[in-house]
Amino acid sequence: MSDSPLSLSSSSPPSNSRSPVPPTFSTRIFSDVAGDIIVVVDGESFLLHKFPLVARSGKMRKMVRDLKDSSSMIELRDFPGGPPSFELAMKFCYGINFEITASNVVALRCAAGYLEMTEDYKEMNLIFRAENYLDQIVFRSFHESVLVLCSCQTQEIAETYEIPDRCMEAITMNACRNQLVSCLSEELKGRDCLELWTEELSALGIDYYAQVVSEMARLGVRSESIVASLVHYAKTSLKGIINPNCQEQRKIIETMVTLLPNNEKGSYSLSTIPLSFLFGMLKVGTIIDIEISCRLELERRIGHQLEIVSLDDLLIPSVQNEDSMYDVDTVHRILTCFLERIEEEDEECGYESDSTGQHSSLLKVGRIMDAYLAEIAPDPYLSLLKFTAIIETLPEHSRIIDDGIYRAIDMYLKAHPLLTEEECKKLCKFIDCKKLSQEASNHVAQNDRLPVHMVVRVLYTEQLRLKKALSGDSEEGSWVLSSGVQSRAVSPRDTYASLRRENRELKLEISRMRMRVSELEKQHNLMKHEMMEKSGSNSGTFLTSLSKGIGRIAIFGGENREKVNRKSRSVSERKTNKSCVAGGIMGREECEVGPLKNKEGLVFSL
Repeated sequence: MSDSPLSLSSSSPPSNSRSPVPPTFSTRIFSDVAGDIIVVVDGESFLLHKFPLVARSGKMRKMVRDLKDSSSMIELRDFPGGPPSFELAMKFCYGINFEITASNVVALRCAAGYLEMTEDYKEMNLIFRAENYLDQIVFRSFHESVLVLCSCQTQEIAETYEIPDRCMEAITMNACRNQLVSCLSEELKGRDCLELWTEELSALGIDYYAQVVSEMARLGVRSESIVASLVHYAKTSLKGIINPNCQEQRKIIETMVTLLPNNEKGSYSLSTIPLSFLFGMLKVGTIIDIEISCRLELERRIGHQLEIVSLDDLLIPSVQNEDSMYDVDTVHRILTCFLERIEEEDEECGYESDSTGQHSSLLKVGRIMDAYLAEIAPDPYLSLLKFTAIIETLPEHSRIIDDGIYRAIDMYLKAHPLLTEEECKKLCKFIDCKKLSQEASNHVAQNDRLPVHMVVRVLYTEQLRLKKALSGDSEEGSWVLSSGVQSRAVSPRDTYASLRRENRELKLEISRMRMRVSELEKQHNLMKHEMMEKSGSNSGTFLTSLSKGIGRIAIFGGENREKVNRKSRSVSERKTNKSCVAGGIMGREECEVGPLKNKEGLVFSL
């Protein structure tokens, strides 16, 4: 717009001479008629004419009518949009063309309402033009609706004309339309439309944004789209330094938590909410001290996905408590939420249902918690009560092997050398010697930080293993171990739950026994090989010579004995016949001695 500004200096008195007063659009249109009224808008003066104003504005008509004869000044206070909006409204009264856009339509609509520029005074007045632009242009476009809603944030009077509500309704309807188009189109697949409107909503204030997202959820917009919008909005609005005393940041986090979507059954949409987003809001919320209900909600949602978290996510710095480096209490509450989820799933499942998924999740969490305990154990300010609280919360059947928990306890004992003997015993009772590997057992036997009774228990357990391995009787030990774990896992509250836990423990015991059998087989083969090598080194020469002699005897005795005997019997029969005729004693001797020799003269027997 190339028109000169309408405003005059408040100190400049009205004058009919053209030299001191700069030309305005009124003086250009009515060059032969000087201004006859001064309108002061928020301290800025406008030299105008009464006729164009009273022709379209009901408020100006009333104020001009109430003017005293000696006065020619009207003051408008708290004008919507200030002097710029009043200037656009006056241009409309004087018939000067200008463009209505999404950035000025709210100010024009509010200014027209303030000046009462209705159809009662003139057809197609400013209110009609502004409303027509909103209906035909703004509310049909997602982008234009967002821009208009952003401009409503600076115009409180816009609520009077229901512009924000209509904008939010238009935004929601356009989002649903885009979702429908993306579902029907194979080329879009929801990605382009999704990224477009999620980024545009980040320009809104938290109040309007919360209303828009709530309306979207009510009308059935996908949870994935809402979560993507929440993540982008949080990154945009919380970018920069986190101020613990900033009420705006605290309000944003608390509102984000209330906007997180749920599925139809009321449980959490685990697959749609990134864990990094939940942990980020929890860490920021801890710093700025959000409400307890919001923190518990975030912890509950994280706990329902605890099996897929990483160790770095759990290392939440401690801000308010000075007794430890990490916020162990928060992690303990998250673990409790996970166990509650497992218990609820067990109760909902039928008797014949497979609980392999729950077992797998429990074992994963057991490994994660063992790694977490090993990470926080070197903290010299970590109390024994908090350390043992996490160990006690996890059930014993969440670990197949106790090497991880032994490592964490050993690191804690190393970082806290001033623990009493009773405290050390209290820690070591969480270690099941039967569930330690061979390497861990060897380490325990040489660990000076452990109590003596712990070392004795491990040595006794290893002795029993060796004895059973040598005797081949492993069935009894398996039943003893199995029954022990079962007795600890049985819940006294519910018989059905006890049966399910017993079945679960039996499966875990089978897995442990398979691993133990494989280890025993390796040890047995190794001992057998060492015994063979040791015995072979002492009597190798004697056994070699003895085997050769036995071999020669076997060769002669086996192959030629029958032939030699047959020849000897034939010779003895002939000689016996001759000697019998002579009847001498020498004949009998030759008969006896003859079979003892063959042709070569070798002796076979005595």
